[in-house]
Amino acid sequence: MTNFLIIGICIIAGMLFRRSKTLPEDAHKGINAWLIYLALPAVSFKYLPHVQWSSELLFPTIAPLIVCLGGWLFIQLYASKTTLKKPTEGALKLVTSLSNTSYIGFPLVMAYFSEADIAIAVICDQVTFLLLSTYGVVVAINSSKTQQLSPGVIIQKVFTFPPFLGCLAALTIPRFMDISALTPLFDKLSLTVGPLALFSIGLQLQFEGWRSEIRNISMSLIYKLVIAPLLIIIIAIAFQLKGRIIQISIFEMAMPSFLSASVIANQYHLNTKLTNLIIGFSIVIGLGTTAIWYCVLQYFQ
Repeated sequence: MTNFLIIGICIIAGMLFRRSKTLPEDAHKGINAWLIYLALPAVSFKYLPHVQWSSELLFPTIAPLIVCLGGWLFIQLYASKTTLKKPTEGALKLVTSLSNTSYIGFPLVMAYFSEADIAIAVICDQVTFLLLSTYGVVVAINSSKTQQLSPGVIIQKVFTFPPFLGCLAALTIPRFMDISALTPLFDKLSLTVGPLALFSIGLQLQFEGWRSEIRNISMSLIYKLVIAPLLIIIIAIAFQLKGRIIQISIFEMAMPSFLSASVIANQYHLNTKLTNLIIGFSIVIGLGTTAIWYCVLQYFQ
């Protein structure tokens, strides 16, 4: 119950601070910098060195890839049936294909499952960040034409992204040296992810002008909150996959749209109004749909 209260309080507090204009309009940027450069890498160091690697962990690695490919195909089909400008199509592909596996995912995994299960969520999250840095950049560049796409651009984006570097470091450094003395530090830093991420989301939630984009918003949410987790659970059932790892992986794929997708959309001048609207509605509605998916998982798994 406490975790649900924290989720609600932090998001509402962020919304109230934004409405009251107590904080600068871009206050969320400073919070996001803390999360990206310190808190999220700390999460990797807290959990990944202790993960017992097995073939089962392929599922949380593959699930985000399947959801991403499905999202691209879904929007590609939708775009072929309607008239969409390139920046709008690119924005839709970004927010529809990527899940909010950390900012919303971590608090909800702790709320519905346990803190120990964050280790599985971290794997989903690292793959999602990798997809944002590769798939996201490719989609954005192809949709905006503001920059020439090249392998060098993709490599630069991937290897300058702090959470990804933190993941690599967390997987390699403990193999060569004992960093157990830093465990309390990683514990404290990782605890800031949930409250600060949720507060940052509250600061950014906007719903103005949604009526003109209702069709695009609806199509994106149908895939992200309904079809995507359904697709993953069907695959799990087809291959008779069960257990905690499978549950957490499916649950993470039911998360709302990835908040950081709006950063890429803004950087490459896509339809940022649409991305922000979809992210906002997906978070509000997703808090309800994830509860439904949790009940579905208890039944099937």
